Amino acid sequence: MAEHEKHQHEKRVDDEESFKIKKVTLWQAISGVLGVLLIISIYTGGFWFGSEGSAANAPPAAAAPSAPSGEQAAPAGAEVEVGDAPTMGREDAPVTLIEFSDFQCPFCGRHFSQTHPQIKQYYIDTGKVRFVYKHFPLDSIHPQATPAALASECAKEQGKFWEYHDIIFQNQQSLGDASYKQWAAQLSLDTAQFNDCYDSQKYLSDVRSDLQEGSAAGVRGTPGFFLNGQPISGAQPFSVFQQAIEAELSG
Repeated sequence: MAEHEKHQHEKRVDDEESFKIKKVTLWQAISGVLGVLLIISIYTGGFWFGSEGSAANAPPAAAAPSAPSGEQAAPAGAEVEVGDAPTMGREDAPVTLIEFSDFQCPFCGRHFSQTHPQIKQYYIDTGKVRFVYKHFPLDSIHPQATPAALASECAKEQGKFWEYHDIIFQNQQSLGDASYKQWAAQLSLDTAQFNDCYDSQKYLSDVRSDLQEGSAAGVRGTPGFFLNGQPISGAQPFSVFQQAIEAELSG
């Protein structure tokens, strides 16, 4: 009898150990999957759970911009005019890179902080790329996109577009009427002129014109780019732009 009880006890111990091992294995598997998802999230900028008109701010991959769901990519070889848009770099540069952007878009902010500095250092400052900025405010999800664009145009009127552009992207969490006017003073602009320009929405038609032009060219979200007419969609890493630029330079 004692031998039987001992056998039953040993069996229970074995069953408990086996259960513990299975639990550990299961948690290891779950942890592994979560780890892979975390790595994917880090390298792609998050996961996309919404569409235009919602508050979601994360795409399934770096290539996916802030945009309505179900839209198609821009057509290849789209015609986009530089016009009177603000530009950076040599006018006769062999490559023209046009960005359609939204000042409140988090992915545009990421492009500004992570990718644009490298493009500027290696290609704009060396005379190989002419960079052009155009507005594409997604008002339904970014209510400050158009006001920020209007403010930047008022700064452009006084020759300080790029400085103002940088301040906006560096302070995306502080967008608003008071901030726009404060930044104008910070840049030593004529504040009376700036305030009148901003309050009257002087450049609203210009901002809307950029939006219409981008939409006609196939832009469906921000940031959206055209490199010598070829579309590049989303906050892509520098390597994507580098490859495309080098292909144009060698072609």
